Amino acid sequence: MDDELWDLTDAAGARIGRTHRRGDPTFPEGLFHIVASVCVVRGDGLVLLTRRAEAKDWGLTWEFPAGSALTGETSGQAAVRELQEETGVRVLTSDLRLVGRLPERTALFDFYVARVAGDPILALDPDEVCESAWVPLAEAMRRGAAGEMAGPWTPRLEQLGVRLGALVRA
Repeated sequence: MDDELWDLTDAAGARIGRTHRRGDPTFPEGLFHIVASVCVVRGDGLVLLTRRAEAKDWGLTWEFPAGSALTGETSGQAAVRELQEETGVRVLTSDLRLVGRLPERTALFDFYVARVAGDPILALDPDEVCESAWVPLAEAMRRGAAGEMAGPWTPRLEQLGVRLGALVRA
């Protein structure tokens, strides 16, 4: 994973023509990389949460599937790729509905909703995910408020929760 290259962007998300290697200790001040996440919603309204593998940062905490955009990827392409890599669930970029974008210390975090038919068969990547659960959105929000989700998710859900709820219910 330390060979991953990310496009650097300005605060508006425009690529600036430079890259950053994941794991390099210094991240350029005032620049960002794109992180994308997907809240998958089944036809019955339940949403997919994944539990991070124990060896990862924030190990054994819950999250919506997420990851960094690789060089050349759009935010939507990264969201689709990360979802498929971590869970085996396939969606198209045209299936994504943007919940919102949040600036974080070194990242611009893009959060999407995607609907899937039926009850998709999951193929969890054990290096990334140790468990999954289909839960009502209220349960995901409860886990976020209770500190059961990876640390960055608490402020994300506080800021984007209302819009997320509207898109999940739509």
